[in-house]
Parts: sequence; C-alpha cells; structure tokens
Amino acid sequence: MDSSYTVRVAATKNPTPMTANLHVIVGTDDGQVREQALKLYNKLTAGNDDGFTHETIDAGAENSEAAYQLCSAAAQSLMTMPMFGGDKVVWLRNVNFFGDDVTGRAQRTEAGVEILRSTLEKGLPEGIRFLISADKVDKRRAFWKWLSKNASLQVYDKIDVSRDGWQDEVGALVEKRATALGLDFTHDALELFIVLAGEQTKQIANELEKLDLFLGKERREVTEQDVRTLVPLSKAAVVFETGKAIQMGNVARAIQLVDEQLQAEESAIGIMRASIINVVRNLYMARLIMDKFKAPTGNYSSFAGALNKLPAAERAWLPQKKDGSGVNVYPIFLAVQNARNFDLAGLQHVMEETQKADQALVTTGLDHRLLLHRLIAEIAAARRKR
Repeated sequence: MDSSYTVRVAATKNPTPMTANLHVIVGTDDGQVREQALKLYNKLTAGNDDGFTHETIDAGAENSEAAYQLCSAAAQSLMTMPMFGGDKVVWLRNVNFFGDDVTGRAQRTEAGVEILRSTLEKGLPEGIRFLISADKVDKRRAFWKWLSKNASLQVYDKIDVSRDGWQDEVGALVEKRATALGLDFTHDALELFIVLAGEQTKQIANELEKLDLFLGKERREVTEQDVRTLVPLSKAAVVFETGKAIQMGNVARAIQLVDEQLQAEESAIGIMRASIINVVRNLYMARLIMDKFKAPTGNYSSFAGALNKLPAAERAWLPQKKDGSGVNVYPIFLAVQNARNFDLAGLQHVMEETQKADQALVTTGLDHRLLLHRLIAEIAAARRKR
C-alpha cells in the first residue's frame, strides 16, 4: 500500500467487531481508490467470484431516487446469505452520492443512506463482509462519522498542488512507481515529468507505463527527450518550459513559447508573473544561498536540511510553506544548477529590470510582446557575463 504520500489509513479508535468485516476506501484520487478497492475485493474473495457467491453493486447514481434504490439494494444484499452457503462479499462500488452536492443533499438520498446505516448498526451476519468505495465524501455527515469509528478505513486524496512543496510529494510518488517498473529518471527528466504528468496517480501510472513500453528491456534510463516525446504538453508545462528556457539562456525557445502563449490570448502580465518573475526570484535566492550560506547542493535532502537548520532570523526572508512547517525549498533547489551560471550582481540587475518590465506592462501602453522579448534578452545577457 502506498502510505507515504497520497494515502491516509485511518486508525480506527476503539475498534468494534465489525471493523474486520466492514471496509471503506474513499478519496478524491479516484484512480487510487478504484485500484486499491479492486485489490481488496480480490483479496477478500480470494480471487474467486463465480457470479453467485459475491455481489458487486455499481453505485453511480444519476439522481436521488437511484441513490435510494442502490442503498436499499445494498442493505438487502447484506441480509441475504449466498445461494450455496459460505462467506459472501458485497461491494458497493464507485459511490457518487456521499458528497456535498445536489444528489448527496437530497432527502431521498439521505433516506437511502439512513437505511444502509441502520442495517450496518444492527451488525453484519456471520460470514458477510461489506466493501464501500467512493470518491467525494462529505465528512460532516453522520454516516461518515459512524463509518470512521466502525470501519477499516483507507483515504486516498489527490496531492494538493495549491500547497507549497507539492512537487516533493509527486516526485516521491513518481520515483517509487518508476523504481517498481525498473525505470531510472535523470534529474531533468524527473523535473519535467512532474510538471507534465500532474498530481493524479492514474495519469502518472499511465505515463510511466508508456515510458516503460517505449524504452523496452534494453534501455531503462528515462531522459528528458523521452519525456518530451511521450508525455503531453499541458498549460502548466508551457509555463514550466518557458521558465526553464529563460534560466538556460535559450532566448529563441523562450521567445517562441511566449509568442505562442500570446497568440493563444494569454495575458502578458500572466506570462510575466507565472513564467518570469518566479524564475528570476528563485535564481537570485539560489545564488544568494550558495554564496552566503554555502548550503550543500549535491542533493535535495542535504540542501533542504541546511536551510531549515538556519536560525529563524537567517531564513525569515526565504519563502515559507503555507502550513508553516519550514522553508519552501523545492523551487529554489531546482534553480541551483542554472544559478551557477550567474553572479549575484548580475541577478540583482535582472531583478531590477524584471520589476521595471512588470510595472511597464501594468502602467504603460508599450508593446507587451517587445517588453517580454527585451526582458528575456536581458536575463540571457546577464547569464553570458558570468
């Protein structure tokens, strides 16, 4: 079970006798939920599902009446012993009406859920085991609170990309799954894959499978070119690619990407703030950290450890994680390699020019395209002076 990044296995407080026979797998990462639920179902049935002994109920309800009927069917199935005796597994699969939406809030749905809850509270007959898998769950509901206390519970949620450090979690997930396939990413390839594949485990698994098949048995190292060839370029990836081209001084590529975004009616201010300002700031911070604190840059763990061990006053100016757990190290670490090609004075100049260009985009009628082109050239010039 993947327990280090996307899954939380809830420790049931004061476990009841039902805990061993009532299993709940939920979460916003529907790929993981479906995968883990199927694994558990196969385990509970020992892989023997002859169509008579066990019962699977597809619980994708189109409306509240359908939700009511599905809950009623599940309750009835739990009270019905298998035709030929022995143990029985009932799987209420892919439930879509436990969330805080129109169907989930409907009185008819709530009545159905109450029937199911009442049935479970009476206890499952001997030999009956119940598995529920669902995506969105309203954790304020009484049924969820009851399940939390009485079921064996697994929660698989998507990695929250709005939180600082999400790349660390995705990177750990990718590396673990890649290792299982015998794949080994280069640093640049992993960095690009994280941006392109996103945070959904199903998408990550699909893209890794494509790379695995593409490379074959002879070559197992994944290069940046392999990722570019096979993994689709998303909007987020365009932002990443633009920033990377700027860092590396690839003026032609950076300008091409900027022009493509402008032609797609992206705003120049949006491009500036997503692809340029963050890049310049991270380069400057990386260079300053290297010069002032002599932080080890050989690997991420050492770099992060050194920054987080700094006195509070020394690290106060560094970007912090939103949860207050320390410095948001990952984007700075990614900039270290390219920051070596600049000196601090050059980056200070670039910071000033970037601020001026940003103000000009907002306050003047100057050609936005030319302003961005000129700034990209300024950054490349500072890099060449190194």
